[in-house]
Amino acid sequence: MSEKRNTVGRLADDTGVKPVTIRYYEKIGLLPKATRSESGYRLYSEEDHSRLLFIRRSRGLGFSLDDIRELRSLADRQQESCAGVDAKVEQQLVQVRSRLKDLHAMEHELERLSACCDGGVIMDCRIIETLSGSA
Repeated sequence: MSEKRNTVGRLADDTGVKPVTIRYYEKIGLLPKATRSESGYRLYSEEDHSRLLFIRRSRGLGFSLDDIRELRSLADRQQESCAGVDAKVEQQLVQVRSRLKDLHAMEHELERLSACCDGGVIMDCRIIETLSGSA
């Protein structure tokens, strides 16, 4: 019995990744080239499905495509130490913490701007004045 194969549309539905993104991942080598049906449709295996979920979850954690390529490469070497994976996750954590710090600073600045609004008309708007550098 042959392995079940899914079209790009079915794979997209099953994983929540758009077909155009799946084709892009294939083009850049994050997914292997799909086999083709007699009529030319791309067909994806269960392994492709698992790999795509790995990519989607990694993207959800903010990893770049290059980071994901490296993580996939590490994941494919089952008997090696996971130190490389640990290091990659630590690097990502440092970046996330840095972005959080920036977002908190942005939040405080927006709160400050919001507090300076007295209502009224745009012509007298302190927010627009501040954003324009006139204040």
